[in-house]
Amino acid sequence: MNKVILVGRLTRDPEVRYSQGDNSTAVARYTLAVDRKFKRDNEPTADFIPCVGFGRLAEFTEKYLRQGMRISVSGHIQTGNYTNRENRKIYYTEIVLEEQEFAESRAESEANRSGQQSKPEETVDENGFMNIPEGLEEELPFN
Repeated sequence: MNKVILVGRLTRDPEVRYSQGDNSTAVARYTLAVDRKFKRDNEPTADFIPCVGFGRLAEFTEKYLRQGMRISVSGHIQTGNYTNRENRKIYYTEIVLEEQEFAESRAESEANRSGQQSKPEETVDENGFMNIPEGLEEELPFN
C-alpha cells in the first residue's frame, strides 16, 4: 500500500499551470514544510516535501491556498527520473495529491501571518488539550 498523510505549511504560493490541448487540465505544485517530531543537533527541524495535484484539486489550490497556510494532505509517493539538458539523470520524489484540506481556521492563519498568537491557542495546554476554566465542571453535560 502506498499512502501518505502530511500536515504542514506551504513554503510559498502554489504554482498552477494548465496543460495544452483540447482537454486542458490544471496542474498545481507546491512544497509543504512538515515539522519533524524529534529534533537533533545540527539537523533541520522540518522536511520540505514537494506535492503535485491535478484537475479540481489544482483549481482549488489556485483559488484558496497561499504561502504560510497550514494544510493537511493525503496521497501517494511517486518517484521518477529524467535526463536534463546537460545530459544528467535527475531523480525526484513527490506526493501525488488525492485530498487536501485546511488544517487551521482563517483567523489562525491570518494571526500566524501577522506574527500574533490566536486566542484559541492560549487556552490549550502543552499536550494540546483545551483548558477548562475553574467552576465550569458542574455545567458540563458529562462527568
